Amino acid sequence: MNRNSSFKLLAVEKITIVYILLTTIIVLFLSSKSLNLFDLIGYRILIFSSIIALAYIYKFRESRYLIFFRYFFLGGLLVYWYPDTFNINRVLPNQDYLIALLEQNIFGCQPSILFSGAYPQHWISEYLNMGYFSYYIIILGSSLYFWFYCKEKFDAFFFILIGSFYLYYLIYILFPTAGPQYYFAVVGVEQIQHHIYPVIGSYFDLHNELTGLVPNKGFFENLVEHTQKVGERPTAAFPSSHVGISTLILILIYQFQKKGLFLIILPFYIALVIATVFIKAHYVVDVIAGFLLAFLFYYFMNKIYQKYFSARII
Repeated sequence: MNRNSSFKLLAVEKITIVYILLTTIIVLFLSSKSLNLFDLIGYRILIFSSIIALAYIYKFRESRYLIFFRYFFLGGLLVYWYPDTFNINRVLPNQDYLIALLEQNIFGCQPSILFSGAYPQHWISEYLNMGYFSYYIIILGSSLYFWFYCKEKFDAFFFILIGSFYLYYLIYILFPTAGPQYYFAVVGVEQIQHHIYPVIGSYFDLHNELTGLVPNKGFFENLVEHTQKVGERPTAAFPSSHVGISTLILILIYQFQKKGLFLIILPFYIALVIATVFIKAHYVVDVIAGFLLAFLFYYFMNKIYQKYFSARII
């Protein structure tokens, strides 16, 4: 036990507190709408208190296990922050019609509809669904790799990763889009084929179920479908964080010169990017925006880390 240790917050804890404050302001600004303020504010207070409490406990008992828990507690909170974007933006007008119209103007079609129809082969679907699901493994696996095998780079890696998640999530809150699998199911494929993209307003506020899912035979098809049934919400389509975060991780791995890990992830990454459109989770425009923003967010978060947080706690 070290009672002389000073109270310190991790860089990623500080950026999380900033995110809590920003989203709290947004929630209060939208308080006149049908938001569940008790839950939204209450959970933020609980998360903030937990961060402070863990840092305070560490002040009196420094432990490698406790510092590990502090980091991965924040990583685990992504499971909460993702649906939380929908719990806020559900009262705002949906913007899918704009993205779908942009998609039509750029490509002259809706690639997400044509793509899955052009390649109905079971093995293609299985490979791409495997890539889509590997998103979660890439995040967890790369984080654990840096914790155990590249400890001196972990703090920067995790700060940039989690901070970039928050940037994507802020966009999702302020610019609600659900993606083709939701929007097309609501307005009907026939209207889409006639290039009609209706404005649906806050339709998803009261109708947030994912329809059109059918039983599949493939292992990864079922796995992705089950994951969507449990955790998916009509939010976070534009820009694609699946593409953006996985691109960001590859950027970080490349910058930290972990070429072996880069080459291991690359084939899964390629399948993931293609799968986002194939399973109708995203428009191609989402993919492009997610990819480009990954570089911008890397630059932005890296600059913040270097300027304010390069002195690490461990």
